[in-house]
Amino acid sequence: MVNITELTEEMRRELAFSEEERKELERARSMPILFDEDCPETTPERALRFKRVNPPRRRAAE
Repeated sequence: MVNITELTEEMRRELAFSEEERKELERARSMPILFDEDCPETTPERALRFKRVNPPRRRAAE
């Protein structure tokens, strides 16, 4: 992680969004979320049945 105060002005400009990127983000933000049969919206009931693919590891006793 980098502290922004350690960046040069040129590096900050390089990291900033361009005007075109800002417009694209604003357009995407205004679009509705669409679900289809391949990727339906998750209901609370389905979320409860969700199982992790990679369960958390047990930590060794410290």
